Amino acid sequence: MPKIQQFPFVSVSGTPEKRGRSYGRQAADRIAKSAAMYGQTLASLGYGSAARSRLIKDFARDIESFAPHYIEEMHGIAKGAKVPFEDIVMINARTEVVAKARAEKDQAAELEPDDGCTGALILPGRSANGKLIHGQNWDWRAECAETSIVLRVHNDDGPDFLTFVEAGGLARSGLNSAGISITANYLESERDFKQVGVPLSLIRRKVLEQQHFALAIKAVAATPKSCSNNIMLGMAEGFGIDYECAPDEAFPVYPDADDLIVHANHWINATALCKLRDTGRASMPESAYRDWRVRRLLNEKPALTMDDLKRALFDDFGAPYSVCRPPRPGSHANLSASVAMVVMEPASGVMDVAPLPAQNRIFTRYSLTADPELVPYGSAQPKPRSASRSKKP
Repeated sequence: MPKIQQFPFVSVSGTPEKRGRSYGRQAADRIAKSAAMYGQTLASLGYGSAARSRLIKDFARDIESFAPHYIEEMHGIAKGAKVPFEDIVMINARTEVVAKARAEKDQAAELEPDDGCTGALILPGRSANGKLIHGQNWDWRAECAETSIVLRVHNDDGPDFLTFVEAGGLARSGLNSAGISITANYLESERDFKQVGVPLSLIRRKVLEQQHFALAIKAVAATPKSCSNNIMLGMAEGFGIDYECAPDEAFPVYPDADDLIVHANHWINATALCKLRDTGRASMPESAYRDWRVRRLLNEKPALTMDDLKRALFDDFGAPYSVCRPPRPGSHANLSASVAMVVMEPASGVMDVAPLPAQNRIFTRYSLTADPELVPYGSAQPKPRSASRSKKP
């Protein structure tokens, strides 16, 4: 069972290659663990070093076509961490790489069904301080509590951003200085892995690079994907939207009359349910009540705080198949758990993150402008940051 340690903080600036080198040096141990974990998955599928290199080379070419500076940054990370470049590509495209590997071995090219997650977004009309709140539990391999970090990027060309991410990756959940926030979670349909698309982690990174919310929406809705995914976007000015994404189509889910969006791991958009088949229900049966539980707990109070969202995400109803998942045997011979709880207030530029929340209620507050600090559950709300959300020209 992984030890409960707060996630390391990595702060970088400069050109993509310079940022990458600094990132790699600061997170070298965790990057090596992350690469070893997914490398072992490929080895278990019968991939030796030559076959693995061939497999990953195709992804590197596709990533370079999408955003060449991502490849520059990945080369920098590899050099800084002293690991092969292909390991960094593998970490950033791990869902797609593993699926393609399985398909090549005549196994089902599926998502690993323990990648669950429950996310929620609270609009300012329901927030006690009038600021949007956005968060999720990330359910995945328990050992990722020892392979994840929080990364802060001071950008020369675009907004600064914070992201909780597997070490070596470019982005996962996070927020930027333009007031845009993002979380994402597992969905599945019969359309998955029938086309080549941009790795999901890099779409998330693209969102965090946007200065305007409309362009963040475009990055999610208009970028082709290899597999389904649910992506929730928040806007500090007071709007949020969720996109249930098939590889070739995106279906919007808007806030309900209660000024909330809550999403687990099943499709809810009526048009999507008419057009495709939800093939993930068998592997995530508890998704049916996880989003119901979070919404019900949030609706117990008229005005909500970050702690209220944390309280809902700590819910243990139906454990171990609960919103907050304690470590339990997974479906691929691993321990599955809620690896982290991430709760953000994008207008304040802060992100509270707790490792293994079913066993721990101590958060670290990470900021776009300040050093990290420990924040026990139930502590004061964040103070507004003085810096403007937008980068000055």
